[in-house]
Amino acid sequence: MSTIDATGFYVITVVVGLIAFLLGYLLRRTIAEARIKSAEEAARRIVEEAKREADARQREVIVEAKDEAFRLKREAEREIREQRAELQRLERRLVQREENLERKLESLEKRERQQAEDEQRLIALREDAERFRQHQQTELQRIAGLSVEEARAQLLAAVEAQTRSEAAQLIRRIENEARDEGDRRARDILALAIQRCAAEHTAEVTVSVVPLPNEEMKGRIIGREGRNIRALESLTGVDLIIDETPEAVTISSFDPIRREVAKLALEKLIVDGRIHPGRIEEVVEKAQRELEDRVREEGEQAALEAGVHGLHPEEIKVLGRLRYRHSYGQNLLKHSVEVALLAGTLATHLGADTRLARRAGLLHDIGKALTHEVEGSHVAIGMDLCRRYHEPPEVLNAIAYHHGEEEPTSLEAVLVAAADAISASRPGARKETVEMYIKRLQTLEELATSFAGVEKAYAIQAGREIRVIVKPTEIDDVGATTLARDIARKIEQDLEYPGQIKVTVLRETRVVEYAR
Repeated sequence: MSTIDATGFYVITVVVGLIAFLLGYLLRRTIAEARIKSAEEAARRIVEEAKREADARQREVIVEAKDEAFRLKREAEREIREQRAELQRLERRLVQREENLERKLESLEKRERQQAEDEQRLIALREDAERFRQHQQTELQRIAGLSVEEARAQLLAAVEAQTRSEAAQLIRRIENEARDEGDRRARDILALAIQRCAAEHTAEVTVSVVPLPNEEMKGRIIGREGRNIRALESLTGVDLIIDETPEAVTISSFDPIRREVAKLALEKLIVDGRIHPGRIEEVVEKAQRELEDRVREEGEQAALEAGVHGLHPEEIKVLGRLRYRHSYGQNLLKHSVEVALLAGTLATHLGADTRLARRAGLLHDIGKALTHEVEGSHVAIGMDLCRRYHEPPEVLNAIAYHHGEEEPTSLEAVLVAAADAISASRPGARKETVEMYIKRLQTLEELATSFAGVEKAYAIQAGREIRVIVKPTEIDDVGATTLARDIARKIEQDLEYPGQIKVTVLRETRVVEYAR
């Protein structure tokens, strides 16, 4: 019974499970169908809305297309109207130009007819004038008794004389105007250049006297039987003058470098106190090396002050030797630096090559450092030295031109010569003995009086101007202009002078009468 009950319970359970499964399947199916129906309705609604929106958008696009088409149509109509108006305007202008052209053609034809008539009348007038000229010429020859060639010669002679006089007057007026304008501009430029180059007005003088601490030092310098002084003189190449001058020794030598070496060596020996031939030789060698270093430093410093770069080391060394050379009391190294600065300043104001002008100005007197060692003028020596170290041709020409040995090939050469004259002639730059000064003035006056027609000549303003008084019966105003120019050329050729000399020719006619 229990087994039957268990079997029944199992069957009941299976049946119930089947029923539940069927019920669940039916429920899920019902739900799925409901969802499908709902989704279909939603899809149908979406499709309908999409159709409505598409219809609305289509209507909007159609409206916009119609508006755009209407706008394009209006713009096209406006452009067509404008083009029509432009075409009408061009047509009117074309018609107007055709009318103007027709009027000009008519005027030109009328002018050509008038010109032809004028030419005919002109030919007739020329024929009449030629007949009248021939008649007048025949009458003039008959009255004057001269042929055509003789009359032409007299007329040309008179015209030539008058033209020469007028040309001389015109030349004198132009020269005066050009000279005044050139002097004014030159004064402005030179004054500005001199102001920018503030050089010392007191020239440095070479010192060849060595002070001694006491008189006993003279005997020590001379040494036993003069061996010390002989050793010093033979090693340095100078002459030591030991005289009655108290506590001083004079060094004499034509070579400033040797004199400077001897001066340094003697000063070192005096300070050291040990004076004998072996020590003298050591000190002289040391002084020579020290002077070589000092010469190189002086050359480098001069190149730096002048703003010149790229010089060869040997050029710098030779340039530094100018530190111990003087001309009329003017230190040549400072003179070279000053000329370089002045030439550079002038080149700046005149639009020339400033660097080339400074370079040529610094090297223009470099040959003077070797005149005691090499034969020839300092110009030739300087040109050979610069040519050896491949200086530009303009620099060589400036070196030659500043003493008139060559004609200038560049503006920079002229500026270097002008700067050299400024540096040499400024107040206090050089000193000159009274004898040389008087001789120079006398030579200047004699040169001026050597010309025909000169009555007297006076050198004034320390030789910067020559006043020439001419005989008024022998030289007229035109001849005075020519004489002044000839005297200036003669001075340039025959004399050497710093700066420039003004030539003034005076012509005066005096008439004296007494009332009694």
